[in-house]
Amino acid sequence: MAYLLLAYVALPALWTHYEHAPALETMPKVTTTGAGIPGDPLNVALVGTEQEVLAAFHDAGWSRPAPIDLRSSVDIAESVALDRPDPTAPVSNLYLFGRREDLAFEQEVGRSARQRNHVRFWRADEQIDGRQLWVGSATFDRGVGVSHLTGQITHHIGADVDAERDHVIDDLERAGQLRTVFQVTGVGPKWVGRNGGGDPYYTDGEMDVGVLRHSDTPRVPAPDVLPNSPTVETKRRIWTWLRPVLRAAHGEEEPPAPTR
Repeated sequence: MAYLLLAYVALPALWTHYEHAPALETMPKVTTTGAGIPGDPLNVALVGTEQEVLAAFHDAGWSRPAPIDLRSSVDIAESVALDRPDPTAPVSNLYLFGRREDLAFEQEVGRSARQRNHVRFWRADEQIDGRQLWVGSATFDRGVGVSHLTGQITHHIGADVDAERDHVIDDLERAGQLRTVFQVTGVGPKWVGRNGGGDPYYTDGEMDVGVLRHSDTPRVPAPDVLPNSPTVETKRRIWTWLRPVLRAAHGEEEPPAPTR
């Protein structure tokens, strides 16, 4: 009984925090597929106008995927089969708030669309400090295969979804686009989660939130990083130690560097 109370009540309560953005507390934490299957976890959010989000990713070296149609489907198939670039390859739709993503960005890795960094964003009804809130899911496509749940051809994601979350924020920070960065609780710590394709993932459960600079202000040399509580910081340190163990257990190496 003591173990159950500690593991399932006390510690999750200590690690749950929304002090920097209370609006995120009641939001969903996981996307869904078109069939209603739980999809990729939400692990990143941005604050700013749509134009500021578009400009930030452009300056950070990310591309917008093409719409899914016959031409783009043929292009991505040729890219994977012939090992040639397709920096605007389409991304499959995921759903939140009853609709597919409002914005998506990708960054090709290697020589084809087989591997890529990508992130989807949904416009939330809530605002933070009077500015638009966008919640997103960032994952690394490690290869193409067959869905473990539906049998459809799809990209398989890398299990370390925190690495992709960190990559998105790091790229925006290097491009001078972020004024402030902080964390709130996302899906919560997971040793073995499963997305809509049946791919396993693990995460410390945190969502990174970046407040974008206003479009009429200079680039920011380094954002203000708001601190976590001592309990959350302790969890982060524990997870930092566990992360290489989990990566080895999944047979993963560090993701390749993106093609610039």
